[in-house]
Amino acid sequence: MTVDDASDLPPHEEPGGRHGGQPEPEEREEPEERGGSARAHAVEEDPIALRLEHLILGSGRHYTPFQAARSAGVSMDLAARFWRAMGFADIGQARALTEADVLALRRLAGMVEAGLISESTAIQVARSTGQTTARLAEWQTDSFLEELTEPPEPGMTRGEVAYPLVELLLPELEEFLTYVWRRQLAAATSRVVRSDDEEAVDRRLAVGFADLVGFTRLTRRLEEEELGELVEAFETTAADQVAAHGGRLIKTLGDEVLFVADDAGTAAEIGIRLIETMNGDETMPALRVGMAFGTVTTRMGDVFGTTVNLASRLTSIAPRDAVLVDGELAQALVAAGEAPESEAEIAPGSEEKYRFGLQPMWRRPVRGLGVVEPWLLSRRGG
Repeated sequence: MTVDDASDLPPHEEPGGRHGGQPEPEEREEPEERGGSARAHAVEEDPIALRLEHLILGSGRHYTPFQAARSAGVSMDLAARFWRAMGFADIGQARALTEADVLALRRLAGMVEAGLISESTAIQVARSTGQTTARLAEWQTDSFLEELTEPPEPGMTRGEVAYPLVELLLPELEEFLTYVWRRQLAAATSRVVRSDDEEAVDRRLAVGFADLVGFTRLTRRLEEEELGELVEAFETTAADQVAAHGGRLIKTLGDEVLFVADDAGTAAEIGIRLIETMNGDETMPALRVGMAFGTVTTRMGDVFGTTVNLASRLTSIAPRDAVLVDGELAQALVAAGEAPESEAEIAPGSEEKYRFGLQPMWRRPVRGLGVVEPWLLSRRGG
C-alpha cells in the first residue's frame, strides 16, 4: 500500500468536494486538496502504479481520511491513531483511501466497542501487525518481485511486467500468509494455555543472542551485494536452526539474532548447533553466542528485562565460536540432568549420560548487572 494514513483533521471540518462526506465515483483519482504528500501525488501520476494499487487493495481510491473515519463510525483522532500505528504516512485530505481501509478501521473499532479488546490493545494490534507485514512486504518487493520483474525484452517497463505477475501471485501469497499466521497463532495460543496465568506476560525463558564476529570490519571490506548475501545467509541459517530445535526467533538485527526457548536444554542445543553449523561454512565469519535463563517480559512479540540484557552482555564477552551462559541456565541444565555439576565428579561409565559440559569462567563485573560468573557451554563427546 503506498499511501494509507489519516491526518489530524478535526471532526468538524468538512473536506471540499461536491459530494461532501460521501465517497465520490472513481472516475477521478486525484487528491482533493494540496495537503496530500508528494508521495501521494507521485503515485497519482503513474497509471501503472495506480492500477497495481487497485489490484492489490481490491478497490480504487474513494475516500479522504475524514470520509473514511465518518463512514467507519469513528472519530478522526482514533482513525489517525490506528493508521499511524500501522505505519502509514499522513496524507492531508487526499482522496487516497479505499473500501478496505474503511472495513479495517470499522473492524478494529468494532472489537473495542464490543468490549473484546481495549482501545490500547487495538492500537498495539495495529502497530505489531503493521511492523511485521511492512518488513515482509519490503522483502517481497525488493528480493522477490525485483528479480522476477526484469523486463524480458527491450521497451517493456518493469510495471508492465509486474502487473500480470502480481495478478497471478497475489491470491497464492495471500492464502499462504493466512496459513502461516494461523499456524503461528495456534502455536502461540497453545504455549499461553499451557503456562500458568501469572506467566502470560512475565515468563521464565531461556534467552539467547548469536552475533557475527568482526561484522563492522566486513562492512568496510565487502561490496554491498556481498554483504547483503552474507547477512541473508546468516539470518536464514540461524532461523532454521532455532526453529528446527524447538526455539522461537524473536528478531534479526543484521549481524545478530535474538531467540528464546522454553527450557535450558533446548536453548543449549540451539546455541551449540549455531556454532557447529557456522563453523561448517567457510564463507561465514566466526560466531559467538550468549544465553541467560530467567524471568522475561513479553510485549508485541518482543522480549524485555534483565535476563535479555544479561544474555546480550554475555554475547559481547563470549570468545569466538563459543557459547557463554549465565549461572541460572547452567543450574537448570544440571537440575535437568543435561550437564554434570562438575567434570571431576562424573562417575566412571556415566560419561554418556550428559549432553553438555559446563566450565566456569572468570567472574567479572558487567555494566548495569553487577558481577556475573559466566559458564562456557560445550557439547560432550566433541
